[in-house]
Amino acid sequence: MKLDFTPEETAFRDEVRTFLKEALPEDLRRKMINRDHLTKEDTVRWQRILNARGWAVTHWPVEYGGQAWTPAQRYIFQEEMALAHAPEGSPFNVNMIGPVLCKFGTPAQKDRFLAVTANIDIWWCQGFSEPGAGSDLASLKTTAVRDGDHYVLNGQKIWTTQAQHADWMFGLFRTDSSGKKQQGITFLLLDMKTPGITVRPIETIDGEHDANEVFFDDVRVPVENVIGEEGRGWDVAKHLLGSERSGIARIGLSKERLSQLRALESRLAADGTLTDEEQRRLAHKLAEVEVEFRALELTQLRVVAADAHGGGANAAASILKVKGTEMQQRMTELVAELAGPAGLAMPDHDHAPNDPDDGWIGAAAPFYFTMRKVSIFGGSNEVQKNIIAKTMLGL
Repeated sequence: MKLDFTPEETAFRDEVRTFLKEALPEDLRRKMINRDHLTKEDTVRWQRILNARGWAVTHWPVEYGGQAWTPAQRYIFQEEMALAHAPEGSPFNVNMIGPVLCKFGTPAQKDRFLAVTANIDIWWCQGFSEPGAGSDLASLKTTAVRDGDHYVLNGQKIWTTQAQHADWMFGLFRTDSSGKKQQGITFLLLDMKTPGITVRPIETIDGEHDANEVFFDDVRVPVENVIGEEGRGWDVAKHLLGSERSGIARIGLSKERLSQLRALESRLAADGTLTDEEQRRLAHKLAEVEVEFRALELTQLRVVAADAHGGGANAAASILKVKGTEMQQRMTELVAELAGPAGLAMPDHDHAPNDPDDGWIGAAAPFYFTMRKVSIFGGSNEVQKNIIAKTMLGL
């Protein structure tokens, strides 16, 4: 299996680097370096810059605005985006509802939603989790009862990321309870301005308002907003979750953070903040992380190479999810250790530091807290381990 990049792929990397150097606004790059909070307007601005270049939804089919890139090109693009400190855009638009519409949408739904989704003229949120249906999503109970040309929705969703910004929601709702719990679930699109929808904020431990509760009280949704077939929403959801996990190892992001950790360690050692013993201990930990990262990177490249030759990732995607998210969490633990007591305070987003190293220290606590969730969303790591055990070990 050949893991080296071809001259054409190397030239493509240079093209991406040049574009990012010229097109990425400096204020957005600075926010990313300082681990500062990105506003909705920040995300929209960057995604529209990408969309104007034709690079906002590169993995969509070409007829819907995508690029006919190889797996290696997609990998290179994601890596260079992270190394350039570029925002990621809206995952709900780009990686979730967009691919679902491309595969399952009617011609009318594609005409109505795809172009405005790519440009974030519509901001989407995902209505999946409920108080009693998180990792066991098929246990959801929010109902959609058919009433003529509409469904009437009643129930609650929780942990709905960025619902406070959303124009539309895509979600799963129970239309039939008579069969297996995976049956009778329907995938619906709904306008968040529809009467009967209430959004309540959830402030998470990192001090951010990104999650929400959403309540539905006799919310009427047109039948034409069904994606796929009534009662077959579980099939649509599985396709969506497969798209959500693509690139979840976030190799480029981890590479960038490992480089920043090395720079921060060197700076703290040079200015006398770290004792000789602390330097030895942290150097050992960083070396361990770097070895694990190299193994993760090679695994990702093996998957890229297999995809390029028509081979499926199979359980490798689960391995990447588990190890990739564990790697991201290990790095937050090292940031917190390097920051020490200075990293305990929550940062003031309105007064971001000028020094990127200080940005890491000032963001150590929320950075640590917020990354606890990465091993849960996109299919919890415990579920992924079960998949690995079943498909690779035959257990």
